[in-house]
Amino acid sequence: MTPSPESAPTTILIVDDTPENLTVLSEVLQPTWRVRAANSGRRALQIAGGDPRPDLILLDVMMPEMDGYTVLAQLRENPHTADIPVIFVTAMDATEDEEHGLDAGAVDYITKPVRPAIVRARVRTHLELTRAKSLLRDENHYLEAEVARRMRQNQIIQEVSIHALARLAETRDPETGNHLRRTQGYVRTLADALKGNPRFSGYLQPHTIETLVRSAPLHDIGKVGIPDHILLKPGKLTAEEWEIMQTHARLGHDAIERAEQDAEETVEFLAIAKEIAHYHHEKWNGSGYPERLAGDAIPISARLMALADVFDALICRRVYKPPMPIADARAIIEKERGAHFDPDVVDAFLARFDTFAAIAQRYTDDDML
Repeated sequence: MTPSPESAPTTILIVDDTPENLTVLSEVLQPTWRVRAANSGRRALQIAGGDPRPDLILLDVMMPEMDGYTVLAQLRENPHTADIPVIFVTAMDATEDEEHGLDAGAVDYITKPVRPAIVRARVRTHLELTRAKSLLRDENHYLEAEVARRMRQNQIIQEVSIHALARLAETRDPETGNHLRRTQGYVRTLADALKGNPRFSGYLQPHTIETLVRSAPLHDIGKVGIPDHILLKPGKLTAEEWEIMQTHARLGHDAIERAEQDAEETVEFLAIAKEIAHYHHEKWNGSGYPERLAGDAIPISARLMALADVFDALICRRVYKPPMPIADARAIIEKERGAHFDPDVVDAFLARFDTFAAIAQRYTDDDML
């Protein structure tokens, strides 16, 4: 049970340069609360900044050397004392004096000569308000931490689900190894390099970049619908087989779209994953598949994924080809600037090539490079 103000170890600091006034206030407050006294502004600041910190300060306005307004200003400047409630106690009773005190940051204003019942009532009210604010602040901190924890938990579940689905596709094409990690790294590198480019900055905001990176592993989810004799064929595909192979882009799009329809509300990463799956084989010059989109009609997410996917495919072994030296892969990507790939995306790749090489090395497969 929460202790009442009367039983809690509550400390009140009274500040007045007149000993008689300190005595009067002490007699009024001590039966209920623990009282500390200061006969100057400087001494008040020392006590307030020490331990235990006062829960409330009754502060005389008219004092020599340092008046109450100056003391209050210095209390508010110190993070340790900034939120201690202060009640001004003064013989001044003009409305403008009271307004001045409240504007300066005091929570209340008591005039002298003090009336014991009024002092105790005002003190009790402000102690209860302070305690309520503290409880509310603690509750808010707890709720914020809980929301952050649950969001992180949801993010982990989302990432695990994405990788589980992507791994399902990988079981059909086992030689891709660390392809998912590498392409995620490549996509993040390109996004970071392009986020300041006016053509991309509106889209590549921090949250979108994170969602894009999380969604990237689903780019080839449609391969689960491609027959083994085509997907795992060691030689060149026939024209008919190549047509079937190209359907994996549409199959991936349709599978993710069905998952979207099953969701009760919009799921952002699914929308981006659907874009990537559908369009990451489109080419800047319009010669790609499945929709033969060209230029800026190709979603940015798919343009980044296109380069990341091709680069990784070049440097890795596949059933139909050996791995290519990384320098040769770089030259091919550069040659396809403005043909297969968005020119700015290629420029970002060239500017961050060392990062691409480091990612490839970090998540290398035994039979690549």
